[in-house]
Amino acid sequence: SLMLHHNILEIESIIMVKLSSAAMTLLFAAPLSITAFVFSPKHTPSTSLASSTGNALDSILSVFDNKKSNNSNYQLAQSIMLSLINDEKCFSTTAGAQKFAESCAVDVVYEDCYEPQPIVGRSAVLDYLRAKILTRVGGSESSDKDAGFRVDKISDGSKACGFAWTWTSNNLEGLRGTTFVELNDSNQIQYVREIPEPLYKPGDLILDVLKTVTADATPKPPPEYTPRTPTKANEIAKYLFNDVQGSSPDEAMRFFSPDIIYRDFNYEEVLRGKAEVRKFIEDFSFPGITFATQRFDDGEKSTCFTWEVVLEGAPEGSAIKGISFYEVDESGLVTYVRDVPESGLKPPPLGKLGRQFRPAVGVFQPVSIGSRDAL
Repeated sequence: SLMLHHNILEIESIIMVKLSSAAMTLLFAAPLSITAFVFSPKHTPSTSLASSTGNALDSILSVFDNKKSNNSNYQLAQSIMLSLINDEKCFSTTAGAQKFAESCAVDVVYEDCYEPQPIVGRSAVLDYLRAKILTRVGGSESSDKDAGFRVDKISDGSKACGFAWTWTSNNLEGLRGTTFVELNDSNQIQYVREIPEPLYKPGDLILDVLKTVTADATPKPPPEYTPRTPTKANEIAKYLFNDVQGSSPDEAMRFFSPDIIYRDFNYEEVLRGKAEVRKFIEDFSFPGITFATQRFDDGEKSTCFTWEVVLEGAPEGSAIKGISFYEVDESGLVTYVRDVPESGLKPPPLGKLGRQFRPAVGVFQPVSIGSRDAL
């Protein structure tokens, strides 16, 4: 059938799937390295938007100036994004898309990992957001079709933040994903990475695929690390992935709450509790995978960060990009994780079909709002 054909396409594309970020903390892999981004602009910003001084951003910042002056830990990035999403409707109306573009740096890079190439420049970002919104509402700005965008969780970052989201329409909810946003020194949006969930979730099948690809990998000794107990979310994530990764399962598990909920979008179901998370981690502990963190926000109660995974033995240039969202409680234990990988096929076949079949929600079978047992 057509559906089976597209399922097979996504299974065969191992680049579609990444190793979960929790599993990465225990892999016997080579030391991490930070990988630079290299982008080729696809679109030259138009004069009118490129020369804009960011009227929307100036307006937003003026609202927050007093609060920020009274609070050195004020979450500016979080506040800007909540204002753009909830007040300006930047992801659900074309007028809001204009406000988002005005809040961007001239050379902004918007890396939607559903698309084959990143979008570069204010004008290109505006065109991209408008096109996506118009597709969801049926092609007309005057359409009364509901195509909502719900923020489920957002990190409390000032220089950068990330948020977990869901597409909604009337009483239905559908496509989920995660977005990372970084500001420049002028508090303009300078970088975005967005990744929607894969509609086909291979589950444990990915274990066999990854082990086959890395079958000839040479085991490496676990790296040494200095034990610490960070309590802020971004510092915990950095410690787990930049220090502890590949070393001690016990040290990694020390930072997970007994009530941890772990959402990895390679799987249909969430993991609940430390026992399930530990087994999941240990299942994925084998040589040949390098997990490299790239950008972190500065969130304290929750954090979002970007990464890429390189499989030893896979073709050059096949690194898998992803985003993770971590939330911690008052004692510094991780209570919630969401991992989302990019697809190796862009746009992913099932994802494209889902958006064509039900544009407002982006999936074949949406569910009633609030009916999911976990985000």
